Amino acid sequence: MKKEYETITEISGPLVFAEVDEPVGYDEIVEIDTGDGDVRRGQVLESTSDYVAIQVFEGTQGIDRNSSVRFLDETMKMKLTEDLLGRVLSGSGDPIDGGPEIEPDERRNIVGKAINPYSREYPEEFIQTGVSGIDGMNTLVRGQKLPIFSASGLPHNDLALQIARQANVPEEEEGEDDEGSEFAVIFGAMGITQEEANEFMDDFERTGALERSVVFTNLADDPAVERTITPRLALTTAEYLAFDKGYHVLVILTDMTNYCEALREIGAAREEVPGRRGYPGYMYTDLAQLYERAGRIKGRDGSVTQIPILTMPGDDDTHPIPDLTGYITEGQIMMNRDLNSQGIEPPINVLPSLSRLMDDGIGEGLTRGDHADVKDQMFAAYAEGEDLRDLVNIVGREALSELDNKYLDFADRFESEFVEQGYNTDRSINETIELGWDLLSMLPPAELNRIDEEFIEEHYRGDEQEAEVTAD
Repeated sequence: MKKEYETITEISGPLVFAEVDEPVGYDEIVEIDTGDGDVRRGQVLESTSDYVAIQVFEGTQGIDRNSSVRFLDETMKMKLTEDLLGRVLSGSGDPIDGGPEIEPDERRNIVGKAINPYSREYPEEFIQTGVSGIDGMNTLVRGQKLPIFSASGLPHNDLALQIARQANVPEEEEGEDDEGSEFAVIFGAMGITQEEANEFMDDFERTGALERSVVFTNLADDPAVERTITPRLALTTAEYLAFDKGYHVLVILTDMTNYCEALREIGAAREEVPGRRGYPGYMYTDLAQLYERAGRIKGRDGSVTQIPILTMPGDDDTHPIPDLTGYITEGQIMMNRDLNSQGIEPPINVLPSLSRLMDDGIGEGLTRGDHADVKDQMFAAYAEGEDLRDLVNIVGREALSELDNKYLDFADRFESEFVEQGYNTDRSINETIELGWDLLSMLPPAELNRIDEEFIEEHYRGDEQEAEVTAD
């Protein structure tokens, strides 16, 4: 039975406190009637036998102590149907695209839970994003959670849209269990401006990517509390499409920094003892509850892959948000301000980037047999070129050997030809690896010590008869 009270005692930021005469369930949905026809939705954040703390999704402005509080005896649920594909929803899951109301096949609790480790299937199937800096050097695999670490002013939104447009499972990568599986994108935007929202929607509609996507949009002027449910709505939708309907689902969440700021705001309103830099001490657990919903389940065709995007405050990768995210996820893609200032698009710095599951997602029968060798050799050559750049600043290029100068040229071309591709170029994995061979052929064969000899004989484009240049 629904319980209703007129016992509001305090309003603090996004929270409403009300006295109760019996315990109320945690996460229970609440309706607050202001008395003038305005009914707000909220969720129980804290519950005791004497009072409850309610986080109000639509904001607390207009609510006073005369407002009534009605407990609905149910948790927040997402309306789920395959017809959600192609729809644009608010951060609370309501349609905002002018289309019809959602007619759900079922309603599911948005809190969800991590996949049971016993039921998990190890991620090892390649996802092609069409971005060489990711596919070639830090490969994404189905069921992985691979965040993008960006910073204020960097074009992470452009990269997010490019991945949303281009990401797919190449036909040759599909196994017997994947026959008939389709690819879908869940795009959850949190705390973005109206201008950014318009850009997102224009791009989705112009490229046709919206047809296979579900878009959740929480704007900067929407209540911060709504940001805490947007990713949960997105992930609940992803799980339904993946594990009930057999889709391979890529979930892109931007910006997780705005999500964490909402957690800090709510924590301050509750007068909690803050943790590092004012963020709640439970932020690690909260983020893990989101990130660990990615994966594959044994016996199910679909998969949920996550690309959370966050902007590092002050470009600081030791800040609590990237720091905790790095502990939970399986690597990171790092965007770089210096590369961006040089006009490199996308400005991905491959050296500090990492995909911990990459080695299981590439190689014979997965991408191409020489992929792992080419990746290792390019990492080594680019790192050598980067080290030599520091030396050039001291002694100049004239003081370096011919081989050193080749490494310097390799580093320049790696950035300008391999990493640089623009936001509208979609490269297949074979095109990416072939481009890698073009660059590696700048070096003498003797320097390609991380590549199997048979691959060198097959793919090397330089003059193998020329005198080998050594560091001596």
